[in-house]
Amino acid sequence: GMAVDANVIIYERIREEIRAGKGIRLAITDGYQNSYSAIIDGNVTTLLTGIVLYIFGSGPVQGFATTLIIGIITSLFTAIFISRVIFENLLSKNKKITFDNQYTRDAFSNVNFNFVGMRKKFYIASGILIVIGVISLATKGLNFGVDFTGGRTYVVRFDKPVSTSDVREALQVSFDEAPEVKTFGSSNQVKITTKYMIDQDNQQSDSIVEAVMFNGLKDFYSTPMTFKDFSSDDDAKVLGRLSSQKVGPTVADDIKKGAILAVFFALIIIFIYIAIRFKRWQFGVGGLISLAHDTLIALSSYSIFSGILPFNLEVDQAFIAALLTIIGYSINDTVVIFDRIREYIGLYPKRAIEENMNNAMNSTLGRTFNTSGTTLVVLLAIFVFGGEVIRGFVFALMVGIAAGTYSSLFMASPLAYDFIVYSNKRKKLKADKKKNVK
Repeated sequence: GMAVDANVIIYERIREEIRAGKGIRLAITDGYQNSYSAIIDGNVTTLLTGIVLYIFGSGPVQGFATTLIIGIITSLFTAIFISRVIFENLLSKNKKITFDNQYTRDAFSNVNFNFVGMRKKFYIASGILIVIGVISLATKGLNFGVDFTGGRTYVVRFDKPVSTSDVREALQVSFDEAPEVKTFGSSNQVKITTKYMIDQDNQQSDSIVEAVMFNGLKDFYSTPMTFKDFSSDDDAKVLGRLSSQKVGPTVADDIKKGAILAVFFALIIIFIYIAIRFKRWQFGVGGLISLAHDTLIALSSYSIFSGILPFNLEVDQAFIAALLTIIGYSINDTVVIFDRIREYIGLYPKRAIEENMNNAMNSTLGRTFNTSGTTLVVLLAIFVFGGEVIRGFVFALMVGIAAGTYSSLFMASPLAYDFIVYSNKRKKLKADKKKNVK
């Protein structure tokens, strides 16, 4: 879904050149030429996020970061080089090439939405959402997984449907504390998380915990099961303890610190890159605030909907990977819009900054909705067909990408506008003071 963005940017620019009256050959040449800066800037920011994730992540998160980095590089190569070779080959054979149809030809080309003028209404809407989220985070909190709390997690399957509350009560007697018990997939399968004996890091304690758990669960089986069958590691078995995971308290603390550092450094590096690349710190601040907005929305959605939605919403390493993916996607979206604003300011320096910003944002609507739409379609397919294990991860991505698309249009650029106007007023006041002194 994200890989298609570079192609969408190129095709939208080609369509603009065609609408300007250029022939197909010149339109393709100019379309590619005018797309490079937006594509490179957008992908560099996502690449920086992937590098930060690789440095500060661990285990599966590093693997995810590696895949993200390779994906960005390969998608850049195919979008810029391979697609161009294909078009040149088609043109050399005088093949007909079209970039639209009767339904999409003028889509978004005549939109004139006043993004800057309406900005305060969207600030209020975002503020309300964030306040609701912060209240939920402060009162309800987040459901931290074993990655962050330390503990043992088991997936156990029974030969009949079971009630999670009954299983929790039975294990509370065995563990002397209430473990976390959730339905995991079908109604006869549960995920059990406990901190029982987590401070004792040896194989004997692992066996003791499993034995205690078995004693609490054996009465839930219609057909009697031995501890040996329950705890065996036979890949072919369909009942009993199917999988287990252990994270010690020290490892959990390291993971938590790494996650916080990853998000922090990703935001700082992106801010510095945008401020330098666009030669205005206001763009960097606007992008940074919009990223904080998207991160808070994604975080608070995990708090608000935890226990309400029928799938797992644990904050674990996969969720941190989702957050950083959201940051990378959102800033990519924002940078493409910033790039068009920079282009309009260069082309029409005598126009008011508000007019240039509105025209630039309106001109990118086709690209924004095409990219977001294709990405959300892919995520929706994974959400529906991908299985229980990754459903929470995909949910975070869907919420974050929806928030990122919104913030790129209604938060980042309008905020940059406010900071530019404020900075210009400050400069004018200083200049006036100097004149008065003289």
